[in-house]
Amino acid sequence: MLELSVPTSANLKAKLLVAGLDRKHHQPRPPKLHSSILPSLSITNSQQPAQPVALFPPVNQSVAAIVFGDGSDSRLYPLTKRRSEGAIPIAANYRLIDAVVSNCINSNINKIYALTQFNSTSLNSHLTRAYSGVGLGKEGFVEVIAACQSPEYNGWFQGTADAIRRCLWVLEEYPIVEFLVLPGHHLYKMDYQKLIEAHRKKKSDVTCAVLTGKKNQVSEFGIFEVNSDNKVTNFREKPDKNPMKPILVKRSVKSNDSTSKKFPGMGIYVINRDAMIKLLREHFPEANVLKSEVIPGAISLGMKVNAYRFDGYWEDMRSIEAFYDANMESTKKANMGYNFYDKDSPLYTLPRNLPPSLVTDAVITDSVIGDGCILNKCSIKGTVVGMRTRIGDGALIEDSVLMGSDIYQIQDVQTNGSEGMGIPIGIGEGSHIRRAIVDKNARIGKNVMIINKDNVQEANMEAHGYSIKEGIVIILRSAVIKDGSIL
Repeated sequence: MLELSVPTSANLKAKLLVAGLDRKHHQPRPPKLHSSILPSLSITNSQQPAQPVALFPPVNQSVAAIVFGDGSDSRLYPLTKRRSEGAIPIAANYRLIDAVVSNCINSNINKIYALTQFNSTSLNSHLTRAYSGVGLGKEGFVEVIAACQSPEYNGWFQGTADAIRRCLWVLEEYPIVEFLVLPGHHLYKMDYQKLIEAHRKKKSDVTCAVLTGKKNQVSEFGIFEVNSDNKVTNFREKPDKNPMKPILVKRSVKSNDSTSKKFPGMGIYVINRDAMIKLLREHFPEANVLKSEVIPGAISLGMKVNAYRFDGYWEDMRSIEAFYDANMESTKKANMGYNFYDKDSPLYTLPRNLPPSLVTDAVITDSVIGDGCILNKCSIKGTVVGMRTRIGDGALIEDSVLMGSDIYQIQDVQTNGSEGMGIPIGIGEGSHIRRAIVDKNARIGKNVMIINKDNVQEANMEAHGYSIKEGIVIILRSAVIKDGSIL
């Protein structure tokens, strides 16, 4: 199935209240939000609670989202060699962070701060270009706060808690009631309004989203013990090699409820403004990490810490294989994972204004094709083809992820100069690629075989332009694979 782009700017003005995001330095500009498949871009939430909590102002006035674009620099390496996890391309036209920002927009949360640090150049550029032209309401914005030094703080962010503490002076700019803390590299759809409503009904200080859809789900965000009233009674972190052990919870909440259950955390927290300030500045001024220090600390202090149970699809991109599988799921007709085609909860991204893909005598089955591709007499099966991808005659691409290119390049490139530069960006004639991830701007020569012929599970061949993780061949960004190579 092909993914088609539909111009959306005509609908945006009727659906959104447009205002410039850079309130101090720029005049309002035309809308830039874009959904690659949907004719309507209404940001009103069709799942808005029928009986909102009347004692609180609406979420677009009272909630600020704090999105962390930086994940671990190793789980998706080498895709994170030159970018943060949130900036990794997915499903041909998008970046991982688009899923979380779109959740905010679809949940009517229009104050979004993105805190970035690790390999953040690509991510900062994407967020600024994709979301800086549209304000969600008169005071809506997506604002990037990059790590920096100040007279009060030196050095880099030491963790999520340290980052928020350093940025509280910015986050306190508006009369916010709650902060919604979100990892920016997870793939899922959630109506945050329901999460916030549950938080307010329980009069919680902290609400932690937990996953109920999968049993024995491994999570880097620890395990929450929750009673039948959704009160968190204990927290345990699961280290990679050590057995489960309590973290910082000096005293658990006493509970006589024999029905208490354990759920993996999602790294999603709603924290009252006053509670956040007290936790970070008064109770734990030296704490660096929310998940293993501040949240368990709040439980130890006897604060009202509750859980919000989520039973939908959630992928935290914990490995190359998980990332690969999420892309493969987008090509299937019976989609059991993330729905990229949901008209009620669209996925927004940067509009590139690329031409339609040019397909010449190609055979394409069960695949997603991004914008502006040039596909000649090739065969593509079960593959995600990213933007501006060029595939030559006779090439066969199977069960792979091609991230595309940042530029168009004429095929008769110069043959002199650097070694391999005579090979144009894209996939050369007669090449065969199977179960692989090809990063951006890679140059695959003619008659190349990328099929992991020896069934290698792990290999570090970065000096030769590729790596193998969990049996998946990864061609590095801007790598050059010479004509006739066999990987």
